[in-house]
Amino acid sequence: MTLLDAPEFDEAHERRRLVVFYSTAGLLFVLFVGFWLAAGRPVDYPWYWNSHLRGRMAVNSFLTAVEKNDLPAAYGIWIHDKDWQQHPAAQQTYTYSRFQQDWSSHSPDNEYGAIQSHKIVEATMHGNVLLMAIYINGRKSKALDLDYDPKTHALNFSPEDVQLYLGP
Repeated sequence: MTLLDAPEFDEAHERRRLVVFYSTAGLLFVLFVGFWLAAGRPVDYPWYWNSHLRGRMAVNSFLTAVEKNDLPAAYGIWIHDKDWQQHPAAQQTYTYSRFQQDWSSHSPDNEYGAIQSHKIVEATMHGNVLLMAIYINGRKSKALDLDYDPKTHALNFSPEDVQLYLGP
């Protein structure tokens, strides 16, 4: 077969190929944008979006449990161990009694009072953790800063020197 004996151009086959190509590209774009929206519209690299999604879900379920005053379930979410009561000796760094002092609605250490609502206003990856700023009870003066560790799936307080800037 020589160059002059090339096969005849198949217009239907070429049209099918283009339709499949553009349909696949459109579907991938819609999935990309959908995952970005589901992750909370993060301004991070796409490979961090799963951490954003899981971190927001963990903080929302944690604060919902605190709003319901279900502190044992909230503590289980905090340390990422639903069965924490079966082995209490494992939680020596942040004990349940200290957790109650920090998150109970009648505790003097809880500066927010009874937590009735929350809103995650900012989240960004900082090093290997997801930093989140959360407004509690509609309060906009000082946000609660929490960390989510994607490896251990545990929550923690953000260090004082590492906080998100939320604007003036």
